[in-house]
Order: sequence, then C-alpha cells, then structure tokens
Amino acid sequence: MKEIILNHPLVEHKISILRDKNTGTKEFRELISEITIFLCYEAMKDAKLKKTKTTTPITTCSTNKLDENNYVFVPILRAGLGMVDGILKLIPNAKVGHIGLYRNEETLEPVKYLFKVPKNIQNKEVILLDPMLATGGSACAAIKMLKDEGINNIKFLCIIGVKEGIERIKKEHPDVQIYCAKQDEYLNEVGYIVPGLGDAGDRIFGTK
Repeated sequence: MKEIILNHPLVEHKISILRDKNTGTKEFRELISEITIFLCYEAMKDAKLKKTKTTTPITTCSTNKLDENNYVFVPILRAGLGMVDGILKLIPNAKVGHIGLYRNEETLEPVKYLFKVPKNIQNKEVILLDPMLATGGSACAAIKMLKDEGINNIKFLCIIGVKEGIERIKKEHPDVQIYCAKQDEYLNEVGYIVPGLGDAGDRIFGTK
C-alpha cells in the first residue's frame, strides 16, 4: 500500500507551530490533538456505515451511522497518548488499548513493557497511534504484537514520519496502511527526525 501524506494547508500551518521550540506544553498538546483529527478523518474515509431511521423535528428519514464499537485505537506509549483525545472527540465510544515500548538508546530497538488491548479485538479495525515514525522499529514491533493476537485489520497514524520508517513498515507489514501528516527529511546519527519537533513525549507531558 502507498503511504498517505496529508499535505493540507491547515495541517502545514499547525505543524509549523508544533515544530517551534517556544511552543508551550498546553498548545503543543492541543496541536497534536487537532492534527490527529485530520489524520483520523482521512483514515476513516473507507468506514462502513449502517442504515438507520432518524426522526428529525420535521419528519423521519433514512440516515447512516458508524458502528463505533467496531474500532479500537491503540497508542504506543507514551507519546501516542497525546493523540487519543483527538480520536475520541470523533469516535467517543471507540475502545482504547495500550502498547508500552521504549527505545534502547544504544541499539535504537524497541523494548516492550506493556501490552493491553480490549477483549474480542480480532474482528475489529485497529488503528495504531504514534506521533513520530523514525526508524520504524517501535511501529513494526507494535504491529507484530497486534498480529500475534490475531488482528489483521490495522492502520497506522503518525504526525511526522521519514522515509526510513515508512519503508520499513511497508517492507515488514505491507498490508498496513500508513497515514502521515508530514514527511520529514532524514534521521540524524542518533535516530531523531530532522527537522522534526524534538521528543514528542517530553513536549506533550512537559518532562523536559
């Protein structure tokens, strides 16, 4: 599958503020949430709707509704948590799982410390959330964990990605559709995205 890059003027505007080192914690969180809404909008374009009847103040008509219980959003901790609020504004009854990974700073490989997903998740659409797609190690590890649970309908949403990470997911998990708000230039020698926006987790939670 070809990755989907938003390339939308409003998203570009918000990302420019997100990148600024002087953007404070509150505004940074809000921007992450707002950009996630755009990503979710794009990722849900193929959502299936159920026909139902609705009574308006004027008459009764045929309408279409989303089966919100069919969706599970799984943030990769901890930065992925910053994307959950935006998602739940759109689909408030969706289930939320959690995958805890941290990056070994020497090997740059992901280390698992938490995996918790809702029961009977196998037949649902699972959307994985992580603001930054750098080497792709954490994303690929998280996708494999989900597949090991029998989940095969997976999408991946990120705010900033680079070619290395995108290509790694496409190689290891070609069935997973990638949605990215902005593709950046490259990874530096320690695996950080350039120009990027710094450590998303630290900026979301104000820990640095």
